[in-house]
Amino acid sequence: MRRFIVYFLFLNILFGQKILIPMDIGQRDHLKAYGLAFWILGKNINVEWLLNYRGGSFLTDTSPEIEKECRVRGINYELINAAETISIYGHIEQNNMDVVVLEKAPKIAIYTPPNKQPWDDAVTLALSYAEVPYETLWDEDVFQGKLENYDWLHLHHEDFTGQYGKFYRNYHSAPWYIQQQKEFEAMAARHGFPTVHEEKKGVARAIKAYVGTGGFLFAMCSATDSYDIALATEGLDAAHSVFDGTPVVPQVQDKLDYSKTFAFTDFNIMPDPMIYEFSDIDYPPA
Repeated sequence: MRRFIVYFLFLNILFGQKILIPMDIGQRDHLKAYGLAFWILGKNINVEWLLNYRGGSFLTDTSPEIEKECRVRGINYELINAAETISIYGHIEQNNMDVVVLEKAPKIAIYTPPNKQPWDDAVTLALSYAEVPYETLWDEDVFQGKLENYDWLHLHHEDFTGQYGKFYRNYHSAPWYIQQQKEFEAMAARHGFPTVHEEKKGVARAIKAYVGTGGFLFAMCSATDSYDIALATEGLDAAHSVFDGTPVVPQVQDKLDYSKTFAFTDFNIMPDPMIYEFSDIDYPPA
């Protein structure tokens, strides 16, 4: 009995009280909880990410400051003792779960035009609400080598093919579309590119180099397929004349180089400006 008491005291000294941030249905605000994990890491305090345990909950050493921050942000949390912590670890070990120790908050960059508001982009909207710190960058920054300053790069509604999001059919006469085309053409010229699609391919290659040196890339929506299309069409004019004033090269489909892509191969591109699709990657068509 005495040995058990000594052992129990040792566990309390070793582990102390922990704070569990549940990520299952017991959490009232999951986005804010992610932001809290970033905030804790910013305080140089490790956070354990309990993969598959209660929705991927977070576990860390407790403190009055962390508890207060949970209450301020409206985040549900649970205080657990050493015995409960040991029980959680045991449950994780016996099931299809894992523990990942987070030690550093990654520095995040969002690739987005400088004139966009946070609510224009699902990524910036989510991160702003979650209070996850991020910075924005655009083509100028990419060509200046600023990608290396970040751990994570996020892409959303971005078109790397130089076709302005394939919005030509519905919006080519809209003032915002015309203005965007002028701005993009001016930006391409500033960086020595003859067309917007060549300039955007240059950005895509820079991002590929960034990932090749250890950077992390998260892409969604049109950024996923337009990015690989840009890489596969390097050195090819796959943009209709309404976008750059020159025709698509003959048999462009047969000249695609899939060896340069990140994820997709054997896709068929759709240069027709009247079709609101970049390729058959997005299937069924939107």
